[in-house]
Amino acid sequence: MVYKRDYSVNGRKKGIYWFAFYWNGKRIQKSTKLAVGPKKNLQAAKDMEAAYRLALAKGEVGILERKLAPTLKEFSQRFIGEIQVRCAAKPNTVAFYAAKLTRLLEFEPLAKARLDSIDEPLIAAFVQWRSTQPSRAGHNRKKESEPQAVAAKKTVSPASVNRELATLRRLLRMAHEWQIVNRVPRIRLLRGERNREFILSHREERLYLEMAEQPLKDAAMLMLDTGLRVGEVLALEWADIHLEPVGGAKFGYIHVRNGKSVNAKRNVSLTPRVRAMLENRQATCKSVWVFTDKNETGPLPIWTLEAQHKRIKAALRLPSDAVIHSFRHTFGTRLGEAGADAFTIMRVMGHSSVVVSQKYVHPTPEAMERAFERLNAANEKSAGQPAGGPKDALPATVSATIWDRAYQTVEQVI
Repeated sequence: MVYKRDYSVNGRKKGIYWFAFYWNGKRIQKSTKLAVGPKKNLQAAKDMEAAYRLALAKGEVGILERKLAPTLKEFSQRFIGEIQVRCAAKPNTVAFYAAKLTRLLEFEPLAKARLDSIDEPLIAAFVQWRSTQPSRAGHNRKKESEPQAVAAKKTVSPASVNRELATLRRLLRMAHEWQIVNRVPRIRLLRGERNREFILSHREERLYLEMAEQPLKDAAMLMLDTGLRVGEVLALEWADIHLEPVGGAKFGYIHVRNGKSVNAKRNVSLTPRVRAMLENRQATCKSVWVFTDKNETGPLPIWTLEAQHKRIKAALRLPSDAVIHSFRHTFGTRLGEAGADAFTIMRVMGHSSVVVSQKYVHPTPEAMERAFERLNAANEKSAGQPAGGPKDALPATVSATIWDRAYQTVEQVI
């Protein structure tokens, strides 16, 4: 129904067309903002009412109008604030998201876009633009290992772009969770990302530990024998170290209180050399931290290990992908080569999913053959046949039953 409402402006009456109707038991009332008088305004008001009814029927508008979605730049502070709350114990994670969000906001069309208008074409435009930007890797180094002209031609790597896309995806999922947007666009990561898969050989490990200074030497040994992440190593307190075995265990263990994934909280066994190393450190350390700073008032900063690792890496001429995390990767690979299954590796290394652990499992033909031998032995034991007996033989009662059913089937067909 279209009707008019009168207003008094400076003592003069003016009318505005409104429309009102009931929808699903609720009264819908809207102003057309059209002045009463001209015939065309009355018809336009009726058309507006009809259009609004049609939009309601199609589900394009709600009973209450949806608030205008914020732009990416406007929402960025709210996103970082939420990350700071959720990752309060992980300042590096907060810094990571802040840095990646800064890169996203450098692309002006994306920064000014409202969250509900960020779609696949806009994301593709960001990827194309970002992939042509010069790389910042090594721009703070005092000595460049390659000519400046060559370094200037380097563009942002697929890995960097993918981390920024992952940040955008988390931000949009958060907006969807808070009902700010109706959908999250599909975000595809770039191919060609180089994985750091360097594995330290036993010879390289021996040379590395001989050359390493403290505290890198002890930290590297700990990661090589336990698979702890570098962040987990630096967060260790002496209260987490249990040098004596408990119950029927043969070794002591380290308790990891928290970490990167949901499965990071775990107990990891100690090897004899790691136990000896920890005993030596405990005898001289006066801090609650296993690896402490110079003043023994806080945990060891990671850049201390990185600086020491860089010098040994150059001396041993290790490849560029030989990073501190390679010690953990080496541990996982050796664990898989020792015959550990993916689920055991997942529990020991604190992976978020068994899919991550599967890359360390490379079963040999001999291992698969042994698996079938164990399966056959279990099947024979379950059927009452001694292991190692005739492979094709079946118990007499079972054999007779099978032949009786076969003859009955044949007679029915005939």
